[in-house]
Amino acid sequence: MDKLSYKAEWYGRILVQVDRFYPSSKLCHDCGHKYKGLRLSEREWVCERCGIPHDRDVNAALNIRDEALRLSREKA
Repeated sequence: MDKLSYKAEWYGRILVQVDRFYPSSKLCHDCGHKYKGLRLSEREWVCERCGIPHDRDVNAALNIRDEALRLSREKA
């Protein structure tokens, strides 16, 4: 993490760290529903509430981005 912090500072960026236990894969990016039964072997899933299909990794990336933006606004 030190190297990443250093690089962010070097380039004039702000590093925001999302909690490692944030359930990014389990949260539906569209409606926020938490899929508690998601298994590690499931690469794709459909939200039980809104019916939107998700790729596990893409969904997690979108959730992490949004959480980092929320945290950065909270600090400002």
